[in-house]
Amino acid sequence: MAGWDRLRELVRLEIVQRMEEGCDIEGFDEKLAEADEDEERLMRVYEELIGLGVRDDYPFEEPSDLESIRRLRPDGPRRMDAGWSEPEWLDKFYGAWLGRCAGCVLGKPLEHADYLYGKDGRPGWANVELWFRGADAWPIRGYTPARSRAESEYGLALNDWSPMSVRETIRYAESDDDIRYTVLGLLLLEEKGLDWDSWDVGKLWHRHLTYSQVCTAETQAYMNFARETSHLNGGKTADWPVRGERVRMYLNPYREWIGAQIRADGLAYGAAGHPELAAELGWRDASFSHVKNGVYGEMFAAAMIAAAFAERDSGRIVEIGLSEIPATSRLAKAVREAVDIARRAKDERELASALWDAFGQYDAVHAINNAALVAASLVFAGDDFEKAIAMAVYGGWDTDCNGATVGSVMGAKLGASALPKAWIEPLGDTLYAEVHGFHPIAISACARRSYEVFRKLRPRLPE
Repeated sequence: MAGWDRLRELVRLEIVQRMEEGCDIEGFDEKLAEADEDEERLMRVYEELIGLGVRDDYPFEEPSDLESIRRLRPDGPRRMDAGWSEPEWLDKFYGAWLGRCAGCVLGKPLEHADYLYGKDGRPGWANVELWFRGADAWPIRGYTPARSRAESEYGLALNDWSPMSVRETIRYAESDDDIRYTVLGLLLLEEKGLDWDSWDVGKLWHRHLTYSQVCTAETQAYMNFARETSHLNGGKTADWPVRGERVRMYLNPYREWIGAQIRADGLAYGAAGHPELAAELGWRDASFSHVKNGVYGEMFAAAMIAAAFAERDSGRIVEIGLSEIPATSRLAKAVREAVDIARRAKDERELASALWDAFGQYDAVHAINNAALVAASLVFAGDDFEKAIAMAVYGGWDTDCNGATVGSVMGAKLGASALPKAWIEPLGDTLYAEVHGFHPIAISACARRSYEVFRKLRPRLPE
């Protein structure tokens, strides 16, 4: 069984993952080369990698269990007062959904190797700029143009799977995993309230998502869950903690990538104003498929989104997100560094360049570099919605994911009534999510349902 990629590539990425986690991987590149495509030999290399311990001099402490995570987190507001009226609450929920959709749609056509990884020696952010300049649309003040002189001059391209997300064709928010997981978070809270764990996440995915709708860590966990559970006898077994560890770990070198970070929103909306609870829900969800910084990414995003319903200062929102993850983690260190970069940067180009210099060692869809870009975009933009989502997408790497997360935070913070019409009206208040009952659906209906979930859960939220 491989999954998202061939076995040899999974083992190659496992070498990178173990190195990043603080293990001594000397000699493993040679072992991989010797194994070639022989699956038995590749599995022996993989098992040896999994058995490695972390070096004694590794400077980070990065647990995956909630109790240890909380032991290592900084002080912060675990719940926040937000005395909004019902119309004000609804405006914020609608703003969060609209903001997420708008940021996702902006970045979706640019989800392409040219902008994820760069091309011809240029970083991804520089290629984003070239595309918009080549369409006479620089600086970014609207959705991504379908055509650009950068095609002929630099060989750049957009992806070919989002035809309804370019400036000329947008009529609704096109289906995307960044939005599907928001829908699934809403469904999970509607069905289960606060009484669920990672096993319920797996059952939800198998019920609503096809194999082709999941990527990287989610693909591996989706497959592993099928191996560890019975289709005929579908109840959770007593040994789920053991099986759950295999689900998130087995042949999953993507376990610190961005996949969990994009799943926070639907859960965080239900815990609006309660960053600690939002982070806990993020931990439950992320633990199905991720560990360590992959988990922290979702907790960080969830806490920021929940805080944005009560807090207006973006720098403070980022601080609250950091207050729910270990201060001893690589992700926390990167976010703090990114915030410092954002506060010093004179313009978008300087910020994007500095972020790539600081965090370019990570894969383009890793949790750490993308969380850093999200935080930097929020701090750099202040209260400017357009500037925030444009910076998140201009920064390259995982453009649609980062645009969506930043849009969600900004939308919850500002409310729908304060969002620029130029970004909202093209969406036609319509979402196509490729999830039953949400294809199509009014974005305002999703916002109303999130608010109703919040109201239902509110008596159970911590005081």
